[in-house]
Amino acid sequence: MIPVSIVIITLNEEKNIKRCLDSVIDISDDILIIDSDSKDKTVEICKQYKNVKVISNKFIDYSSQRNFGTESAKYDYILNIDADEVLSEKLKKSILSLNIDNNKNIIYSFNRLNHYCLRPIKFGAWYPDVKRKFWNKNYAKWEGNVHETLKFKDKPQEIKLKGDLLHYTYDNPEEHFNRTIKYAILSAEKDFINGKKSNILKLIFKPFLKFIFLFFFKLGFLDGYYGYLIAKTSAFSDFIRISVLISKNKKIVEKK
Repeated sequence: MIPVSIVIITLNEEKNIKRCLDSVIDISDDILIIDSDSKDKTVEICKQYKNVKVISNKFIDYSSQRNFGTESAKYDYILNIDADEVLSEKLKKSILSLNIDNNKNIIYSFNRLNHYCLRPIKFGAWYPDVKRKFWNKNYAKWEGNVHETLKFKDKPQEIKLKGDLLHYTYDNPEEHFNRTIKYAILSAEKDFINGKKSNILKLIFKPFLKFIFLFFFKLGFLDGYYGYLIAKTSAFSDFIRISVLISKNKKIVEKK
C-alpha cells in the first residue's frame, strides 16, 4: 500500500460499489466513502471492507462533496474515483509503483475507457477521455456545480500514468438519454446565470455539426450502433441546452 487516500462519493450505488472497491482495496488503508443517504445496500456493502470508512454527508453539489472527502482524508495525496469506475490492473500497478512526495505539487493523469451498455467505447469523444483526479490536496480544491474541476493555486507538474480507468456508464440507452436531458438543463441554467446568450442559428446548426464531428471525424462509426447512439445523444444535448438558454433569455426580454 502507498500513502494515498481514496475518496469515493456515493448515492444508491449497490450495483457498482463492490466492483469499484475490489479494484482499490489493496492500494490504500484510507478509503473513504462519502455517502449522501443511500437507500439501498451501498453502505452495507462498504462496511464489509476493513479498510473502508463510510461517512454520511448531505449532498449539496459534487464539488462540496468531494472537498468534504478531501478534508476528511488521512493523506495529502487524494485519488478521486466514482462508484462506477474501476482501476485496470495496469493502472493499479502504475499507482503502486509511485514514490509519493508530499512536498511536490504533482497531478497524476490517466486515460478513462468508458463502457456503454457494458461495451468499451474506443472512438468518438469518449476515448482517451483523460482524467486528472489524483493530486496533492495542499495545492488545489474542487470547484463548479455541474462539471466540477480542480482549481490549483499554482500550475502543477502533470505525470501521465499507464493503464486505463474503466468507467461503466449506462446500462441502456434510455438511462443515457434521461441523464443527458438532466445535465443539459443544468448546463443551460449555468450559462444563463453567467450571462450567456444563444440564437436560432446555433440551435439549427450546432447539434448537426456536433453529430458529424463525433460520428465521422472522431471515428464514432467504428463503435457501430452504440457509436451512433452516443453521437446522436451528444448532439441532442446541445439542442436541449441551447433551447433552454434561448427560452430563459426570451422570458427576461418579455418581462421588460
